[in-house]
Amino acid sequence: GINAEYGVYVRREVRVHPLLPHQPRNGYASSVHIDLPGWTAEGIDSLKKRCEELKLQPRGTRGESGGQTGITYDISNKHRLGYSEVELVQCMIDGVNTLYREDLRLQKKHQIY
Repeated sequence: GINAEYGVYVRREVRVHPLLPHQPRNGYASSVHIDLPGWTAEGIDSLKKRCEELKLQPRGTRGESGGQTGITYDISNKHRLGYSEVELVQCMIDGVNTLYREDLRLQKKHQIY
């Protein structure tokens, strides 16, 4: 969308990382990089709580210990074991789609355009 304050066109990007073996015999991990300006404005604690409900984990794009910068998050599935690859990927798709829809509403709430 267009950021009226800065007059800049902001393109929402979603980058999907393929489903990869996390560690041998320890399940699978997948992640999506997504810009969530609405959730950023709402607060990281709110995003973490919502991701927990969706069985996801939000991280900064610098990895587990790198912290969060900007509005781009690395969203991954919380569970690795006890689920099929199909279940894990479907959980990721459904959860990220939900976060995206909610983010659009939060952008309006916080007047982010």
